[in-house]
Amino acid sequence: MDGDADIAATAALFADPARVRVLLALGDGRALAASVLAAEAGLSAQGASSHLAKLLDAGLVTAERSGRHRFYRLAGPAPELLETLARFSPPRPVRSLREGTRAAALRSARTCYDHVAGQLGVAITAALVSRGALITVDGDPTTARRPGDRISAQLRDHPYVLGPAASAVFAALGVDLEVAASTRRPLLRFCLDWSEQRHHLAGALGAAVAQRLLDAGWLRRRAQAHRALRLTAEGSAALGEILGI
Repeated sequence: MDGDADIAATAALFADPARVRVLLALGDGRALAASVLAAEAGLSAQGASSHLAKLLDAGLVTAERSGRHRFYRLAGPAPELLETLARFSPPRPVRSLREGTRAAALRSARTCYDHVAGQLGVAITAALVSRGALITVDGDPTTARRPGDRISAQLRDHPYVLGPAASAVFAALGVDLEVAASTRRPLLRFCLDWSEQRHHLAGALGAAVAQRLLDAGWLRRRAQAHRALRLTAEGSAALGEILGI
């Protein structure tokens, strides 16, 4: 007979700063080799392997072998748990200019699993609403947090549907709505952005938008900050023209 949920056992996995850095390095949905994770998390190869073994046992990551290497990816509830804990956690003190720049970069634009979050993510979502590509059905025309929203990576329920201008706006962005809707994944999902406390687009459509922005060179990954994204000059001009951002 099972007893109560062992919350302390799960919490202990997130209590080690080095282990959290490993999880955050995987937070953009990539599958990374242990050596890459060690470099991104600032750990020795042995240290990274030790943390990955614990995370594997807990079902928070999965491993896939390719040639001589094993590649690790977030699994199960890990993405949601990371975003939830980030929402509740105070900011770490910035002890250097490099850390301050990285923190600002993460808030400006970052990946939330495989879609765009941060200030840019919520700005894109708000612009999609203002352009009629998305409309709200709960009487609130904004992307603000609603009463009862779960403080987590993904909302259980959301008040958005495709609007009358959806086809035109997403086509202007270079996103094929029919292709995005053809996957088994829900087309529309939304997250409560932990740094901005507003909604940003997730789901299959959010992933398609993020991939399009990266493929077009409108967004680029920052080499020195995992999950952080940089809006290029071309991307700024394009999003300004199409979405008014």
